Amino acid sequence: MSDHLPDRMDADAPIFVISVAAQLADMHPQTLRGYDRLGLVVPGRARGRGRRYSLRDIARLRHIQHLSQDEGINLEGIRRILALESELDQARQQLSRISEVLQQLQLFPEAARLFTAEQSGQVHLGRVRRLRPLAIAPAPRADEGE
Repeated sequence: MSDHLPDRMDADAPIFVISVAAQLADMHPQTLRGYDRLGLVVPGRARGRGRRYSLRDIARLRHIQHLSQDEGINLEGIRRILALESELDQARQQLSRISEVLQQLQLFPEAARLFTAEQSGQVHLGRVRRLRPLAIAPAPRADEGE
């Protein structure tokens, strides 16, 4: 039977209707609607505009519930915590990309390194082409005709 199941499920795939998501998160569907209105968990939408929650959304709902019930944090505090966690995740991703770039740079000899960075933070690596000195032709002498 498990042979027919996918090997790996996309955590961001919006597949759960609100009643199933509420049950998985151990919440009332109205709570999920409220969190959607507040922007705490904004699910995907189906063609008929019905909410569709992903596994990541459900994990976020459980996290919100923990912060609210176990930690006693109000919704505005939770909103700020979620924003800071998002910033931290982005910083970690950027640090990971920078580490990868540094590892790649270490493969190049010191004199052959070249990289450029865009405003977005995207870094491009390349090698400096070793140019041969330009052969400069001697200037024609005055006694030679032009």
